[in-house]
Amino acid sequence: MREVAARFPADRITLGDMAEAFGDRAFGLLILLLCLPSLLPGMASVFGLPMLILGLQMGLGRRVPKLPRFIARQSIKRTDLLRLSDGGSKWIKRIENYVKPRPGPFTGNTADKFVGWLTVYTAIMLILPGPGTNGPPAFGNIVMALGVVENDSRVTGWGILLCLLGNLFATAVLGTLAVVAIKALGWVV
Repeated sequence: MREVAARFPADRITLGDMAEAFGDRAFGLLILLLCLPSLLPGMASVFGLPMLILGLQMGLGRRVPKLPRFIARQSIKRTDLLRLSDGGSKWIKRIENYVKPRPGPFTGNTADKFVGWLTVYTAIMLILPGPGTNGPPAFGNIVMALGVVENDSRVTGWGILLCLLGNLFATAVLGTLAVVAIKALGWVV
């Protein structure tokens, strides 16, 4: 986050500027930025569509994101980025110390495609409304995106596992709600 803020001294930074400046690291960075607000109640569906678009591109093998204009024009306050990175929180420092470039089975083109399709799955779970179904997939996707940004196979692998588990949980909750709704409609009709 500090690196993004340092590259763009203006008050606001557009997602399009970030995508251009960070090249092949842009997918992970943009997914991370879009996923963070998804941990807040009511925000997930807003950021789900841009995540879906990025995940599709990544899953199809694009190396650099091509954002539609309506997404590329969206901007983030530079001060908000700095506040995220300089929260003074010990856990952020621990994460920064742990995440580092580590090539392995969860880095490279094939792994990036898998991460992209898993991001699509997460985006769908974020778009669909359900109680408690946003946090687990979003958290896993954040860990996975951190690994992608830093080319860290270990962190990406853990993120994939957490993301899969979070998405399966969200799918089970939404599936259960659908079954209950269908049965309830059967009783009414």
